[in-house]
Parts: sequence; C-alpha cells; structure tokens
Amino acid sequence: MEGCLFCEIAEKKRPAEVVFETDEVVIFKDANPKARVHLLVVPKKHIASVKDATDGDRALFGGLILAARDAAARENLAGYKLLFNVGRDGGQVIDHVHLHLIAS
Repeated sequence: MEGCLFCEIAEKKRPAEVVFETDEVVIFKDANPKARVHLLVVPKKHIASVKDATDGDRALFGGLILAARDAAARENLAGYKLLFNVGRDGGQVIDHVHLHLIAS
C-alpha cells in the first residue's frame, strides 16, 4: 500500500529494529514503547484493520499470534500481553493491522 509506514518497513524502505522476520510477518521494536518489551507483529500483507479482514485472512491472524508466541520465547518472557487496537476509537494509530506484544 503506497505510503503505509508498516508496508515500507516490511519492504525495507524504512528503518526499524527488526527482531524476527518470515515471508509473511515482520516483528520489530515499537518506536514509542509502552513497556520494557514492546514489539509489533506485522503481516507483510496490507490489511488496514482487524475490521477489514476477510474469512480468507484467518490463517494470517493465527500466524500473527504464533509469531508473537515465538518472539516471546526468544525474548525469554514468562508472561506477556497481546493486543490488537481496532479503529481510531480503539486506539489504532497506523492503518495496517499489527499485534502488540508487551511485557514489563
């Protein structure tokens, strides 16, 4: 998607502190962390928000959660939070689906 910050990070057109990447997902440190560990789990496929996902995106969303689980294991986190913000009223700032992985 033209002009999308997270698409540009996934395409390596913008810098980010990437901690893990697959063909479908990129995980990087949040530029404005809200906790000691604050990673963003981002699909490389552009979907503006959870509310814009289709039934065909079910596997992608499962993949985001499992990628977050794997990133938490690599960070040796005993516990953590996973959070999707949906829409402006739900706190979503960037119009590209992303899963927050947060740990104190």
